[in-house]
Parts: sequence; C-alpha cells; structure tokens
Amino acid sequence: MTTPDCYTCSKEAQFDDLPPRERVVHDQHWRVAHAFNTAVPGWLVLLPRRHVTAVHDLTDAEASALGVWQVRLSRALRSITGCPKTYVVQFAEAEGFAHVHFHIVPRMTDLQAEHRGPGIFDLLRRPEREWVTADQADHMAHSLRAQLHGHPGTQ
Repeated sequence: MTTPDCYTCSKEAQFDDLPPRERVVHDQHWRVAHAFNTAVPGWLVLLPRRHVTAVHDLTDAEASALGVWQVRLSRALRSITGCPKTYVVQFAEAEGFAHVHFHIVPRMTDLQAEHRGPGIFDLLRRPEREWVTADQADHMAHSLRAQLHGHPGTQ
C-alpha cells in the first residue's frame, strides 16, 4: 500500500519507469535508490516498498530483510568505493519524507572531520555544482547492481 502525498510512494508508483539511480536493486520488500542532491557518490537510500512511517511498523519479513540489505549494501559500497566503513542512519523526519528510509553512506578515509558522524548530512546541503550528477548516480547504480548480482531475492 502506498500514499499519494508521500515522495517515496510516488516513486514506487512509477517503479517500472524509474531510472537506474532510483531503483539500484530491489526485492519484494525494499528498493534502493541513490540519494539526490548529495555531494557523496554512493550515498544510498534503502526504502520499504510500502508506506511505513515508523520502524516498529515493519513486518517481520521486512525487518528480517532489512539487516541483510544493510550489510550487503555496505559490503558493495566498500568494494566499489574503497570506503573503510559506512554510516547507516534513519530519521524520516523531513517534510514530505516521513516514509521510513535508511541512509547508507560510504564514509571515505579522507572525509573532513566536520563531516564525520551526523555532520555527513551537511553534504546533502551543498551547492548544486557539487552534487553527484544523474549520470554519475546511474553509473554507480549499474556498478552496485553488478556487484550485488546473484544474491538471492535481489533484482
């Protein structure tokens, strides 16, 4: 079930027509998108495919798959970007973005101190000239898809 005034649900309703960056990989419960308006290549967003506004409302099947996705995506980002770790964050508080979603962000070795930890979100507020382009995000999506190909349930 989706909700029409929800950004994430509006994308889910267009699923078959989404560009690679909006459906990097998916299964029956989760869809992975590359974040938009970010200065970080590989900043991923893990989204339930139905409208959910609180983690405690996930079904057992969604919850079970969640941990597997977080680890698989972190491993794939490490393989592709060389990041020594990933940040996994969930707030779902921004206007229009109450739909539960998990940010999975490659934390690169050279990340400036002020951007470590919660400061990483400053990189979602950078000037447009610093954003990852649609082409770059699509390229990252293809690389991630190739890296994750073959995992059970992944499409």
